[in-house]
Amino acid sequence: MARKINASQFKSKMQQLQNKQKQAIRNYNNAVNDYNRKLKTAVNKYNQAVRTHNANVRRNRTIINNQLRQLQSTTTTTRIQYNYRISSLAMNNSYNNVIGISDYLENLSPQQEFIYDLIEQEHANNLATANAILDDKEPEFFSEHDLAIGNQLAAISEDLDARWKGAVFSLNPANPDATRHFCTSAREIFTEAIEITAPDSAVFAANPNCEKTERGNATRRAKIAYLLTKKGLDVSVGQFAYDDITNILELFHVLSEGTHGIAGKYSMAKLKMVKKRVEDGIIFLCNIASFG
Repeated sequence: MARKINASQFKSKMQQLQNKQKQAIRNYNNAVNDYNRKLKTAVNKYNQAVRTHNANVRRNRTIINNQLRQLQSTTTTTRIQYNYRISSLAMNNSYNNVIGISDYLENLSPQQEFIYDLIEQEHANNLATANAILDDKEPEFFSEHDLAIGNQLAAISEDLDARWKGAVFSLNPANPDATRHFCTSAREIFTEAIEITAPDSAVFAANPNCEKTERGNATRRAKIAYLLTKKGLDVSVGQFAYDDITNILELFHVLSEGTHGIAGKYSMAKLKMVKKRVEDGIIFLCNIASFG
């Protein structure tokens, strides 16, 4: 049988229920407010990231347009310089193919978006460096550095990472052979990084009919295609990556040509631009090789 209660006890019970109800409402409101605050913070961070991304894209594309016009009007004096200039302009064609597709792609993963951002920066670096090397004037820096290799190269090879540190160390104003030292080490880093991440055996296993050299090895283009397999990136990225690496190797030829004779000294300002061009190229290669 239910226990009888008096009016005072009933009033107390009702107050307890009302208090519990009020507490539940407060807890609900606090949870809603907390969720809204977190959502607003997340939206603000996303919008800030979008604004930063768009600003970087506009900045790089402005650089690209300005530097491209300058390079198109530049004349060269040697065959090596001519080849380097042509490779820089070839990058512009592959770059246009990439952005002609990437600007309309949807549902990209963060890793894919990062690769496309790197492509934008790679081409801006390419044109600015080409103009700096082929022009007698001192370069105007558009950026000292935006990215850092960190442990990306070490993840491929500790030896290559050590060589890169040695290459950077050689870029010293007191080193009369700075250009040759830097070029030798940097060239080895690119060629060996590709060989390590895309060995012939793996490339042939993935595609027995891939393009081969006269010696029967997989070509650089085939190795890059292998690295991009299952990456979910458009094939235009593979062509850009091939042109990008080719351009950097052509840059080394120009720099090596300049180590002979009186005209063989490049200013440290120009060598710093070269260092940035090569460093960001290594970062691009590392991300192509490791991103899955």
